[in-house]
Amino acid sequence: MTGAALKAAKGLIRDFGELEQLQVSKKGPADFVSKADHRAESVIRAELAKARPGYSMLLEETGTVEGSDTSNRWVVDPLDGTTNFLHGIPHFSISIGLERDGEPYAGVIYSPIADEMFVAERGTGAFVNGRRLRVSGRRRVDESLFATGVPFLGLPDHALALRQVGAVMAVSSGIRRYGSAALDLAWVAAGRYDGYWENGLNPWDIAAGIVLVREAGGFVTDLAGGKRMFTGGGILASNTALHPELIALVGSARTEPATAGA
Repeated sequence: MTGAALKAAKGLIRDFGELEQLQVSKKGPADFVSKADHRAESVIRAELAKARPGYSMLLEETGTVEGSDTSNRWVVDPLDGTTNFLHGIPHFSISIGLERDGEPYAGVIYSPIADEMFVAERGTGAFVNGRRLRVSGRRRVDESLFATGVPFLGLPDHALALRQVGAVMAVSSGIRRYGSAALDLAWVAAGRYDGYWENGLNPWDIAAGIVLVREAGGFVTDLAGGKRMFTGGGILASNTALHPELIALVGSARTEPATAGA
């Protein structure tokens, strides 16, 4: 998994360096970035298939690839943070997760520009560049820093996301929105964020990060405290002390406030 990520990262770093020239072109960089995304996925797919020929795959660009091994499935996002990449912002990642019998089992998240390789496997711990990770030890929301993602044009739940941000913003040390769900989860595992939540993500956004947070001692659920992270329930990750209060804060925003005179 790490080998596949490193090999794909070489192309992404090269393409990212060429974006500066594309920013001033009439056509713009969007088509170029799409090609970079597909190239990275092709490299990862080839490397993983070579290492484990029978494993199934779920890839952001290609979709489902059935394999002879029905117990193991790779879940791949070749470029998480595409909008950042598109705008020349050096905050994006490669995310490779492994599901075993339907459960997240191992994960790799690589930040090419920072050269940080986050890895985790069930029962063995979480690490970044060989250093053991632990989630934050903070226990008070008013001292905690949280991350989230907000929907952009064409996605639903804009009003809900704003209510969630408002509820958490009012009682916390701050909220960050950096644009890569995989790195948000990796940073929760590293204790940089005290918690993270987001609505409506896809499995390839979060499969690797779930393992990282859990192996770093954290707790991951959907936004209702259940297990529907891969089926539209959103995701919430934090340490075990903050998790109940963050669930309550985000949950309180699900109800539309009453309008005057209603």
